Amino acid sequence: MGKFMDVHEGFFEVTPDQLMEAHQADLDVEGPQGVHFEHAWADPVTGKVWCLSTGPTKEAVQKVHTLAGHPTEEIFEITVEA
Repeated sequence: MGKFMDVHEGFFEVTPDQLMEAHQADLDVEGPQGVHFEHAWADPVTGKVWCLSTGPTKEAVQKVHTLAGHPTEEIFEITVEA
């Protein structure tokens, strides 16, 4: 099982409730893809959101985000940790 970090753009002025709603949308559709979204962070000023997940492939993570309504091409597999 791989670990992935992805980046979304355009979430300017996102509130904690809106971030939780987007995160819940991922959780609602992740199961069939074998993905689990562990955590999400946001910077409302820059409009960036980061998501940490585990799953079989980058493509599976991408599919969950697409199904949840917030696709991204910026998905990075985490292969080295300290």
